[in-house]
Amino acid sequence: QVQLVESGGGLVQAGGSLRLSCAASGRTFYGYMGWFRQAPGKERDFVARIGWSGANTRYAEAVKGRFTISADNVKNTVYLQMNSLEPEDTAVYYCAAGGYISTSPADYDSWGQGTQVTVSS
Repeated sequence: QVQLVESGGGLVQAGGSLRLSCAASGRTFYGYMGWFRQAPGKERDFVARIGWSGANTRYAEAVKGRFTISADNVKNTVYLQMNSLEPEDTAVYYCAAGGYISTSPADYDSWGQGTQVTVSS
């Protein structure tokens, strides 16, 4: 099992930026990392994913061009740079580790505790 710890969430005004980090530790290796988000009363949605080599990136349409996912396989940390934030981006953001190239939460085996992102208008 891998342990994932997210950080970097907070309160920001619309148009602002935040960078989320997800530090991975443990004995099990997963080839792919994803970011998901869940707003109150809604399902957990895919945001972005990446392979540890930096390849196989994919973004949800809602964040394409504004968010950038990256991976540092020396620090075992995945980042999500979020620019031009909108109130609709408000959610708890989770990172997850999985062995398949997927945008489905069901294909990810390990999850962090989540970090709150709130964007005010």
